[in-house]
Amino acid sequence: MARQNSRVASIEDIDLSGRRVFIRVDFNCPLDEGRVADDTRIQRALPTIEYARKAGAKVILASHLGRPKGRAVPELSMVPVGERLAELLQTEVIVPDEPVGDASKKLVQNLRDGQVLLLENLRFHPGERKNDDGFARSLAALCDVYINDAFGTAHRAHASVEALPRLMRDKAAGFLMHKEITALTELKTDPARPFVAVLGGAKVSDKIGVINHLITKVDRLVIGGAMAYTFWAAAGVSLGRSLVEEDKIDLARRIALKAEARNVELLLPNDHVVVEDINEKAAHEVASNEGFPASGIAVDIGPRSILRFRRAIEDAKTVFWNGPMGIFEMDAFAEGTNQIANAIAHAQCHSVVGGGDSVAALKKTGLTPFITHVSTGGGASLAMIEGKDMPGIESLLSTIGANL
Repeated sequence: MARQNSRVASIEDIDLSGRRVFIRVDFNCPLDEGRVADDTRIQRALPTIEYARKAGAKVILASHLGRPKGRAVPELSMVPVGERLAELLQTEVIVPDEPVGDASKKLVQNLRDGQVLLLENLRFHPGERKNDDGFARSLAALCDVYINDAFGTAHRAHASVEALPRLMRDKAAGFLMHKEITALTELKTDPARPFVAVLGGAKVSDKIGVINHLITKVDRLVIGGAMAYTFWAAAGVSLGRSLVEEDKIDLARRIALKAEARNVELLLPNDHVVVEDINEKAAHEVASNEGFPASGIAVDIGPRSILRFRRAIEDAKTVFWNGPMGIFEMDAFAEGTNQIANAIAHAQCHSVVGGGDSVAALKKTGLTPFITHVSTGGGASLAMIEGKDMPGIESLLSTIGANL
């Protein structure tokens, strides 16, 4: 993992003029009736794409979309993505009928400097998810330079992420990838203090490694969402029918003891928004731990917990947030999550938000511009903080390839 903190070459370090430049992007966008429903991921890649075009590159973009399981699925074609990209770039975007093959090769050969081609969905080929060397070599034959700007896939050993760059002599990170590496490395190596981590979501099991790692780094650990109910169960507190991972109670107890041993302040919600049935229009009340109804289900943190959590964030110099405080998808139970987003946005700190639900919640509040860094990779950001292998980064640091 130490190598990931070494300097990864930037797209600016490589001569792109007149060269075929393969840029691995993350265009895994939601589609609605054949159109891109949310172009955020496309927008985030534009600086790298525009830089390559202005540098005179023949730009070859590649991404996956959905889970077609190694076969062509018309509903998961990159054509709608290409159409939206063309609108944003105000230029033609060529989309071949397949990710590799004679047709793709010929279209690439005919590219002019500054032109853009978007390969068909990489996962239409079974070799992508298998990290197949043959598929990687077919992709390598299309290009002279490899750029990875898809941080969201950096924790996956797939052909376009891991095998392909190992074949390339000239390879580097795009602007988005560089920004992600820098922001997350800073959290791991030299965070300004107090450093506060705010974790939410449903399951402790999803974030065991992250919690164990952050306990060695943070000054305060704020836990909300259904994760908190497992921690309260470990402390002998029953919260009615709220979600608890019974098989993770001992683990939660050990984490709490570890936090205490390291003088890390562990904050759990002690009042909750409670319903009898989970639906948007369900009647709800606020209950404390002591007065929690036996048939109740906690769906959000309560007002006293919101105040405590906000105070824990207010004087922070570094904040990392991953995971909602409740069932934020339902507006009636989104207050805790919204208040956390507001507190982080207004804190005078270096703030990093990672994870699909957290990013979605932040976007709903309109506070995204007030966050220092919003990670494009939920699983990737957690994997990097946890110290897991990051094939998409390691392959950029690997020995120079054959570029066959």
